[in-house]
Parts: sequence; C-alpha cells; structure tokens
Amino acid sequence: MSKHIVILGGGESGVGAALLAKQQGYTVFLSDGGILKDKYKKELTSAGIDFEEGGHTADKVLAADEVVKSPGIPEKNELVKSIRLKGIPVISEIELAYRFKGDSKIIAITGSNGKSTTTSLIYHICETVGLDCALVGNIGYSFAKQVAEDPKEWYIAEISSFQLDDIKAFKADVAILLNITEDHLDRYEYKFENYINSKFRIIENQTINDYFIYCDDDEIITQKLPLLTIHTNPLPFSMKHEVKKGGYIKGDQMMLRIQEERVSMSIYDFALKGKHNQYNTMAAGIAAATIGIRKEKIREAVNNFHNLEHRMEFVAMVRGIEFINDSKATNVNSTWYALESMNKPTVLILGGTDKGNDYSLIADLVKEKVKAIICMGVDNKKIIDTFKGLVPVIIETDSAKKAVNAAFRSAAKDDVVLLSPACASFDLFKNYEDRGMQFKDAVKEL
Repeated sequence: MSKHIVILGGGESGVGAALLAKQQGYTVFLSDGGILKDKYKKELTSAGIDFEEGGHTADKVLAADEVVKSPGIPEKNELVKSIRLKGIPVISEIELAYRFKGDSKIIAITGSNGKSTTTSLIYHICETVGLDCALVGNIGYSFAKQVAEDPKEWYIAEISSFQLDDIKAFKADVAILLNITEDHLDRYEYKFENYINSKFRIIENQTINDYFIYCDDDEIITQKLPLLTIHTNPLPFSMKHEVKKGGYIKGDQMMLRIQEERVSMSIYDFALKGKHNQYNTMAAGIAAATIGIRKEKIREAVNNFHNLEHRMEFVAMVRGIEFINDSKATNVNSTWYALESMNKPTVLILGGTDKGNDYSLIADLVKEKVKAIICMGVDNKKIIDTFKGLVPVIIETDSAKKAVNAAFRSAAKDDVVLLSPACASFDLFKNYEDRGMQFKDAVKEL
C-alpha cells in the first residue's frame, strides 16, 4: 500500500512537493486555506492530484502518514498544532526533494541577508563553466519540482530558516551561512536564540566530506560555533583578518585559499558593489573553489555578473536624481547594508509590515546620510517615533506612487532616492516584487 502524504499549502513549494510525491508513488492530497493560482490548479489537475482550496478539511489532513508543510505556515496554526498532537511526521519540501535527488550534489545558502544575491552569483559561476545545475529553493523555483521534472547534477539552493525548521536528513555538500541578524522573530516566539538555532540546522547533518562556509566577522555566528559539535570542513571568510583556509579581503585584494588552489582578485573588478557584496562575492568564490572550479573562471564570472531585480537595482536618473530599487530589503539589517553603500545625500523610502524591527540599528547611518524619510505603510508610528529629530523631513504616504512623488520633491540634483523598506510588504502590496514593480512604474511616470 502506498504511503499517504498530505501537502499543506499550495504555493510554489507545495505544488512542487505534490508533483514529486505523486511521481514517486505516494497517494497525495494537497490542502490550501487560500485560493490557488490557476497555473497551480492546472498542474495539480493534469497530474491527477486531489486538492482543496479555501479551507482545510481536518479529517482528510489528519489521515496523513506524513505532512509536507509549506514554509509560510507558522507552528501556531491550529491545524499544524493538531498534526503535531497526533504525532504525524512533518517535513519541509526541501527534505522531500533531498530524499529523491539521487547522487546529485547541493550547495545550500542561508543567512538573514544576501542569500538571493549569493545564490544567483554561485549559479552564474557554475553556469559559466557549463555545470549541469539548477537554481532552486527560496529564490522562486521549487526544489522538489526540479527533482521531479528536470533533475540536475548540482542544485544551487537558497534556503530560509522556515525551510530548515522541518528537515530530518537534508544535507548540503557545501553549506553557506552568510550572517545572522534579528529577523522573523514573530515566527520564533520572539526569541533570537530560536532563530539562530534554526539557521545552524544547515550543518547538522554534514560530514567530514562536506564544507561549511561562514562569515568570521559575524559575532552571532562566531559566538555560537564553539558551542556546537561540527563534523564538517569549516571555511571562514573575513574582511578583518587573514584566514589560513577560506577567504579574506586585505586592502583591495580578495584572497581565496582552498586546498591547493589560490585565487586573488581586485575588489574593483567585482560586478557587485558595496561592502556587503564583497562578503557575498567571497562566499560565492569559496563555494566555487571547493567544487573545483578554476580561478580564471571564478574571476570571469564575478566580473560579469548582473545584480538581481529589486536588490540595489538602478532604476533611472531623473533630473540628476538617482532612483534605486531595494524592495527586497525586508529587514533592518538589509537596509543598513544599503545605506552603508550610499555615497550621496539620500532620500529613504521606509515602511511596511513590521516584523519586530529595531530601527535604532540604522539610526547612525540615517543621521549621517539621510536628508528625508518617506514612510510607505499603513502604520508608520514606530518609524516616525525612532527618527523624529534625526531627520529634518519625514513624510507619510500610503502608496508607491505617492511615496515616489514625495521623494522626488524632497530630493535635489545629485541626490539618491532609495527604496529600502526594512519591512515586509503585505500591508500595501502582494509581495516585495509587486512593491518594487510599483516603485519602478511610479519612477518612470515622473
């Protein structure tokens, strides 16, 4: 008799998990509390997968032998509590994908900031040398669907803490931990330690044949590491000191030392600018070197990489004012990095759904670089209370168009208007992409 698997959540990862489970001979039922996108309904129907939308039939869900829970569903969800109470095993989509990936290898990237950029850069390097690889995970394409429909030798996977929460055997051949800052605390009982533990799960199943690449300048990481028993090969990277193995930046040179391979290149040749991107580039370069990619190819790929949409993306120059779309900055630390790389007077567009943000972390940078703050959210009180007195101009708006117009009026020639909200987007927008697109559209109308 085939195992009965229930998929909770019908987004990209849930539908991908359903397709893979069906292909592998499971009896599959997918349940979503909301309404499924048409394209997902078509995929499920054509695969002969039973599903429901607009609510959950508890009896059907609780009849599962195993549940694949989509990363967006929190533990406090009543149905999840019932599943746990009944003792039904709960796994994540990446765990299911791992189960059926065969001999393929995984480079997995996590961290509070820089995941998408680093993942995309590693994928670009791998593509440059013609590796049979796919870009999967939190970056937008289901890992499970990739395994089901077009398996590859290498998977370059962006992985969130939510995806790591429900792993059992999942293991990366190369694991990268970029940084850990306070984020998503609403999902972790407002305990930072819970979130830290979740991030470190990326190495819990690693062995001496695997690699762990991490930022040696991140105090949260370096304080936690000595408390753990790790079975992997650590490869730190730093801008503050030289490392025997791993990577470091000294002056204007990046040095990578992995096994016999030594790579050096000028930071001025990096396609990605800003200090935070120097960290991302080091992590990607080390990952590439661990899997045997030659230094000439690493250099070439790092030089010609194009930045991601919605991540420090140049939009337009209007009357000498530069507009930058950093809508993907959904936490305070991301906005810190964005401001840190600004070298012109800045009008900052901030706000959205607050995830327990501590805006004092960016107060010094705001004081130094920001001439006006444009709030773009339903509730802007916390932002106004934090920055009142630090910034001469604070304006409240409730749409991308109004925010762009207010920013344009507040800026002068040779200024920058930076959308770097430090918040989730769900109060006014579908997601950060929608927010970024509306911002770009409004800029183009100026």
